[in-house]
Amino acid sequence: MHRTRALCKLYPNHTVVPFMEGTVNLMSYPGALIQPLQPSELVTSILFVPLARRTGQGTLLDSVYYGSFRVAYDKHDYILYTIRYPVGLGQSIQSFLVHAGPEEHARALILAAGTWGNQLHQEIYVFNQGFWRKDHNLWTEVQKANWNDVILKEDFKDKLRKDINGFFESETLYKSLAIPWKRGMIMLGPPGNGKTISMKAIMKECDAKGYAPLYVKSFKGYMGEEGSMAAVFEKAREMAPCVLILEDLDSLVNDSNRSFFLNQLDGLEGNDGLLLIGSMNHFDRLDPALSGRPSRFDRKWLFDDPDEEERALYAKYWQDKLKNNKDINFSDDLVKDIAASTAKFSFAYLKEAFVSTLVLLAGFEGDKPSFASVLKSQIKTLRDQLDRDKKSAMPVSTSSVASGAVPTAHMGHQSRGLDALRSQLPGSASRIWDTSDHSNRMAMPGAMPHGQGSGINPSHARPMSMGGRSFIF
Repeated sequence: MHRTRALCKLYPNHTVVPFMEGTVNLMSYPGALIQPLQPSELVTSILFVPLARRTGQGTLLDSVYYGSFRVAYDKHDYILYTIRYPVGLGQSIQSFLVHAGPEEHARALILAAGTWGNQLHQEIYVFNQGFWRKDHNLWTEVQKANWNDVILKEDFKDKLRKDINGFFESETLYKSLAIPWKRGMIMLGPPGNGKTISMKAIMKECDAKGYAPLYVKSFKGYMGEEGSMAAVFEKAREMAPCVLILEDLDSLVNDSNRSFFLNQLDGLEGNDGLLLIGSMNHFDRLDPALSGRPSRFDRKWLFDDPDEEERALYAKYWQDKLKNNKDINFSDDLVKDIAASTAKFSFAYLKEAFVSTLVLLAGFEGDKPSFASVLKSQIKTLRDQLDRDKKSAMPVSTSSVASGAVPTAHMGHQSRGLDALRSQLPGSASRIWDTSDHSNRMAMPGAMPHGQGSGINPSHARPMSMGGRSFIF
């Protein structure tokens, strides 16, 4: 309070509006022009940020502890003071906006900056360790996903996509039937069969249509699992209509937090516009309160080991990828041989067969064996491995060089649980179960607001550039 009084004395006949950077990061707002009043008066501390070894040696950032700035926004000028100070084991940032005019002008700027900061800009909200943060890297990875790379039967993919798109397009229908506009889906099945890549494709498609994808890594954090669950559903309700992704649902929800999770699903607080998608490998571990009640997760999609038709589709996918390689003869007969000889292979095992084959062929000098002979040898090695130990957690790469794609074997008890599930399905045909610019102008795109106890991660601000140096607030 004494800082506000001091500024009022320093700037008589001005409005002084204090605000916390935990909810509004004005320095990141691209709609305002910002430059230091006196660059020499900035109080900073240098941070070293390491980069990937192949990228470079790293970079230096100036962490600003105190600064004063001139701000221009919507035909009005302001002065911004910001100061960082310790609070307990963390730190907080207090800011003051000074304006020679009514408070409404300053509040309009703060509102615009806060609104922009809460929006996603080529980012995905990720919840982990008790905080929400914006993740541009995950968004970039999601953009690489393509339904053409999801090697499943077209009928299955079409129904899955229509189910998701249909939910978001059916608000009026839900309201006319006087039922909550919410939906729950489970993607289940043994590992390595397309759940993750399908999830990425769903996130990409929803994001492109304006339905924000929110991704939960873990409920563990400083608030405890129940506090984290409350923060997750609060953000989901705020961002709705949106899709909330819970990968490995059987690990996220356990005996100690299940009751609270169910309260968040079914409680008094509305979940209108919320599409909840959970994935899991171990359906038999999921409590019947989640798996058996239609109003919670009313749609189950089984990503099972591919049948012969799907294995042929996957082989044709690789045939198309390698069609311009003159050193590889990939005949239609080989496609049939692969499909016939890889029963009980997951898509991950099939991928390992192709990748390890290509790695081995790349290591040969001079005369090379044929692509078909090496591929069949790799398939046999993987087959022997499956038959030798079906309970192994992960197969050893069959190439002398790590391929980067190592599939996971299926667990015995999991297979029994899935066998029981398959018995309820109507047959294998259906898987559905009901930069500096050499000026003093600062630019800092899309920073995440600093948060203190609000479920917003305080440690993921982005650097801004000024005169060839990078600053972080």
